[in-house]
Amino acid sequence: MSQIIITTFIFIFGILIGSFLNVVIYRIPKGESIVFPSSKCQSCKTPLKWYHNIPIFSWIFLRGKCGFCSEKISIQYPIIELTTGVIAVLLFQKLGLVWNLPIVFAVFTLLLALLMIDFRYMEIPDSLNLLALALAVITPTILDSIQNALLAVGGFTLLRYYLSYFLNKEAMGEGDIIIAGTMGGLLGFPLFFYALFLSAILAIVPSLMAQNEDKAVPFVPFLAIATFIVYIFDAQVNQIVELIIYG
Repeated sequence: MSQIIITTFIFIFGILIGSFLNVVIYRIPKGESIVFPSSKCQSCKTPLKWYHNIPIFSWIFLRGKCGFCSEKISIQYPIIELTTGVIAVLLFQKLGLVWNLPIVFAVFTLLLALLMIDFRYMEIPDSLNLLALALAVITPTILDSIQNALLAVGGFTLLRYYLSYFLNKEAMGEGDIIIAGTMGGLLGFPLFFYALFLSAILAIVPSLMAQNEDKAVPFVPFLAIATFIVYIFDAQVNQIVELIIYG
């Protein structure tokens, strides 16, 4: 019973952070403060009441519409809140109540924010990206994590130069390189390579669809998703790789 209670509190904490994360995703690309002013309807600009900001439930209660002007509220808001709650629970089940659980959770919430911002604006704020990297190396084996992050950054930088040379165009952005450092700090090796391979697989279909429509596809969302999958299911991923290699 105590485990259920703790999990419930962690989920509630997660969705509360998710509510704040929506503010980060909306305001950071616009260069606005994430603290002031208070939340308001993006259509009628009316400041929201406290009961308009209850994660998930307010959106459901208001039927996805503003309580003042009845304009539609993006479904992104409850989805981000729910996703952040699920991330918190999965990390708790993976790690338990350890000292670095909040740090790992913070890294993945930042990756979620970067995922959404890159998907929408095709850009990555350095402030969030560098913060994720700085937190990713704060682990029980911090020196190894720093080393892994540096190796990942160096390897990605070299790969960027080679790809850009052979493709005769910019292959990857600097933001992708910082994300690689975060991946290295979180996962270490060889899990970093597994996540990189998985991200490439996840990106195949969207990339082909975008190529037909002559559009660019941001790579950070796939890096972030693959990193989370490999982090949560590291033992299973290792087993699959060993099965493939050794039969």
